[in-house]
Amino acid sequence: MGTRAWKPTPEQIRAAVGKTVPDVLAPGLRVLFVGINPGLYTAAVGHHFARPGNRFWPALHRAGFTERELSPFEERELLRTGCGITNLVKRATASAGELTRDEHVAGGRRLICVVTRCKPRFVAILGLGAYRQAFERPAARIGEQVEGLGSARLWVLPNPSGLNAHFAPADFARLFRELRLAAEGTGVGPGTNGRGRPGRGRTRTARGQKRAVGGNPNPPKA
Repeated sequence: MGTRAWKPTPEQIRAAVGKTVPDVLAPGLRVLFVGINPGLYTAAVGHHFARPGNRFWPALHRAGFTERELSPFEERELLRTGCGITNLVKRATASAGELTRDEHVAGGRRLICVVTRCKPRFVAILGLGAYRQAFERPAARIGEQVEGLGSARLWVLPNPSGLNAHFAPADFARLFRELRLAAEGTGVGPGTNGRGRPGRGRTRTARGQKRAVGGNPNPPKA
């Protein structure tokens, strides 16, 4: 069972600036979900996607990843499903717009190290603008990417914050379900496309940027 749920005070939320939230990781995960960075509410309670109204946990359940809707305080239960959570950038901010380009790029490099060490079969980055910046892919779109990340197949999904008005709950459920079905179809290990054939080629790496990248400069927070 997870930690008993509790609500932080306004003072605790303000004091959460710069804090980090522990990763939920294990070797050989089926899917590793990657948030942009913790919001202050999430950092205050120390559990991922904890702000009320965030659609991550409902989307997981509606997509079939979990048998019931988990609380953020039960996040360790997610490991039983073969899924884990980390963040692209570790430090908490009031807005992801406070993150610098260099932080995004450094976060991409750190993520590559995590993937190399833990070897998840799929990686799902939850934020299109953050992915574009971290990996210099200004033309990237929602869904599976042509290039992988290390040995993992790479997906980009929308930021599940309740403030993200571009996607409805049904959209999150559909997109997360597509990822689940792809992950369930991968029974022959990393580097394949789910049908027993080699995946689609190149490995994606993070690198420095020469220009600003498209996407919402101030994506809503978890």
